[in-house]
Amino acid sequence: MERAYRLIISCPDRVGIVAAVSDFIAVHGGWITEAHHYTDPDSQWFFMRYVVRASSLPFGLEGLKAHFAPVAERFDMQWCVYDTGINKRVVLLASKQAHCLSDLLYRWRSGEMAFDIPGVVSNHDELRSYVEWHGLDYRHFPVETADKSIHFAAVEQALAEARPDVIVLARYMQILPEQICAQYPARIINIHHSFLPSFVGARPYHQAADRGVKLIGATCHYVTTELDAGPIIEQDVVRVGHHNTVEDMIRLGKDVEKQVLARGLRFHLEDRVLVHGNKTIVFG
Repeated sequence: MERAYRLIISCPDRVGIVAAVSDFIAVHGGWITEAHHYTDPDSQWFFMRYVVRASSLPFGLEGLKAHFAPVAERFDMQWCVYDTGINKRVVLLASKQAHCLSDLLYRWRSGEMAFDIPGVVSNHDELRSYVEWHGLDYRHFPVETADKSIHFAAVEQALAEARPDVIVLARYMQILPEQICAQYPARIINIHHSFLPSFVGARPYHQAADRGVKLIGATCHYVTTELDAGPIIEQDVVRVGHHNTVEDMIRLGKDVEKQVLARGLRFHLEDRVLVHGNKTIVFG
């Protein structure tokens, strides 16, 4: 794809924002290839995502930021610009289950999704050979039940060394401590089944089967210090019935989990997700 700049903006809504941004781009010969706008009706907060061909502008990324700063200041904008020619760095965390990890590694290796992987971190060693087959660094930090702080200190150090733009919990079955969550706001993505808060704890599909549920699904969200309560990025469901066994439900659940995680990560990598309180605006 042709290199582009993504201009992401949020600010108090008022007359003239779209005109000012569009005029700024037009004055400099910029070619807009995507444009999204939305105003939250409750907070009257405005959101914008513009994609501009890099070759159409007379300056590079830093020049664009410098020239746009006065416009941003005039409208009290929270804003950033991303260069599509620079891949985001994604660190994957996993435990024993491989379905989400393997799906993302396939999409990365095939070029279906453009991102760099500094490494994979796990609290188990089962997935090492699979990850290393892809030529990736695999860091194994076991968890001592009596003192998990040793594990999380090692994870925190590994993340600091990897300098991730985003961290993906690809069925990583540990609860990240608050100090790690706080370091990466809206940059840690988690995936889990969508039964919460009904079926908490182990064997959720067995619990759901016992209750005769008719829908199973998955939720992809940003991680916050409040467990499984961060802003939701993407969700999906699959219909099941009395004829489905627990094994069927687990298989179908894994399928929807990896699909929802991949979509959620893609939205994040393409800068389509803007966080607003505990909600997200996702420009599809």
